[in-house]
Amino acid sequence: MTGKLRTMKPFLPARFAPALAAIALAAVLAGCGPEAPAPYVPPPPPPPPPPITLAPSLIQEASAWRGYMARANAISPDFKNGEEIQVSLRTAAAYEPKQFLRGAVAYAAIVALQDPVFVAELRKVAADPAKRIAMRDQLISNPNMATILPGAESAAGLVLQALGNEGARMVVNGRAVKQSAYSVQHSAWSKIAVPNREARLIAAKSLSATPMTGEAADVMLMQQASTGPTAATPLGLTPGAAPPPWSPLVVRGLTLAALAAIGEAGEENLAAITTLSAEPNAAYCLNMAKLNLYQCLAVSKPHYEDIFCMGQHILIDTGACMVKWSGATMPPEPIRPVVAPAPARKSTAAAAPAKKPPVRR
Repeated sequence: MTGKLRTMKPFLPARFAPALAAIALAAVLAGCGPEAPAPYVPPPPPPPPPPITLAPSLIQEASAWRGYMARANAISPDFKNGEEIQVSLRTAAAYEPKQFLRGAVAYAAIVALQDPVFVAELRKVAADPAKRIAMRDQLISNPNMATILPGAESAAGLVLQALGNEGARMVVNGRAVKQSAYSVQHSAWSKIAVPNREARLIAAKSLSATPMTGEAADVMLMQQASTGPTAATPLGLTPGAAPPPWSPLVVRGLTLAALAAIGEAGEENLAAITTLSAEPNAAYCLNMAKLNLYQCLAVSKPHYEDIFCMGQHILIDTGACMVKWSGATMPPEPIRPVVAPAPARKSTAAAAPAKKPPVRR
């Protein structure tokens, strides 16, 4: 063959053309249709609520306050010499008023956290981030909001009991110490002038400006108790509701406890929540107790007068501040025994005869 080879074209009968066109159109239409639905993926669970949180520095303050109250209430009025008096005086004077007040509020918060109803209701709020932040801001700006929270009455009852009982114990012990300033005067040593009187006044002022620290065992106890009513180590409190109104000290303790229960009382919020301890009336009471102590020691000379200064102006005055600003009742004054006057002794001498009237003449 001398001509070019001709390309062979596939032979397709005309009767198959409509079918092929329909298949092609179906493929095009299938490509333009809706996609198959994606498999359902559930949303991630909400983040867990933050744990009950109280700043470690506040736990330290609560422990320091509790430790001081225990030491002061353990002072015995049975003094044997001047050195025992000076040791007790240094123990009793060793608190700084501002830290003392912060520690009382922090301890009140830990006590309120032992109330199961109060904590359970607040944990519901803690689970919602928006509600939690809103409540945090409201409590800090208006601490009185804590008074309307569910469970507040039973929590306040625990706080009033704890603070009031500690203050009352101090008042009672102070009265016993003050009384010993009179009874000890039968001992000659109690009337001797206190040596180096200026130094012990300076020491009292220095101890009043030195921060207290808590014992390690008590700090651990406070840490456990601050986790809520399921704490391994309870505080031995008796449940009991206290109806409002409550003292500012109790309200501030409830507010701090509420912040802790929703997880917003950690170190990151410490600058804002420390304002809760600023109770001017209670601070004034404590400052006056210290001022009266300094003035008393400045003029005190014999040992028994130092006992009086300690009993009245540290123990009684400080304890009375706690009783008053917790809203508790002052313990009644002890009933002093009434000593009946001794009966008049009859004279054994013979009575003088009566004078006869003069004879008239």
